[in-house]
Amino acid sequence: MIDRFLKRKKDILSKQDKSYKGSWDKHIKNLCKKINSLNNYYTTSSCSGRIVLMIDQEKKGRNLFKKVYHELISFKELKEDLRDILKDKNKKIKFKLESCALHVACRTFEDAQELYNKAKLSGWKKSGIISSNNRFIVELTSTDKLEFPIIRKRKLLVNDKFLKVIVDEANKKLKRGWEKIEKFEELIVTKKQ
Repeated sequence: MIDRFLKRKKDILSKQDKSYKGSWDKHIKNLCKKINSLNNYYTTSSCSGRIVLMIDQEKKGRNLFKKVYHELISFKELKEDLRDILKDKNKKIKFKLESCALHVACRTFEDAQELYNKAKLSGWKKSGIISSNNRFIVELTSTDKLEFPIIRKRKLLVNDKFLKVIVDEANKKLKRGWEKIEKFEELIVTKKQ
């Protein structure tokens, strides 16, 4: 008899990464590998957190990202990238820090509940279980976010002092997300099938 869950897992994990980056983020890679090594789970998407400078518009679309950082940023780096973006024709740009996020397919509701509980213990506060057609997905997200307009009509809306505050806050939130990933990874190690 074919194990449909394992077949779907094999199919999903063998597909090419369709994310913007095209690969796992360094800070979440080990957690994903540990989850995928377990028979009752597989990851469907992941992000260790990122900072983006992007076109500010209602509709999602291609080529919205002007700059994406998956590591800590410096004031100098951000300032230089903003200078480059100011030369662009786009009139509305926003600064956005997105928290770590993970989606995991689970064999049973009990498996999903167990993973969800461990994520909550690790600080992934904005999480839940999505169920449809005998498929259980645990959606895990941290709450560390920042988002605001930074360029309007080709003018920077903030001064250097505020940019330094932004860099400091964004880096703190990225680090906090990486700590949550590490805590969760430690709990996954002890998981039994």
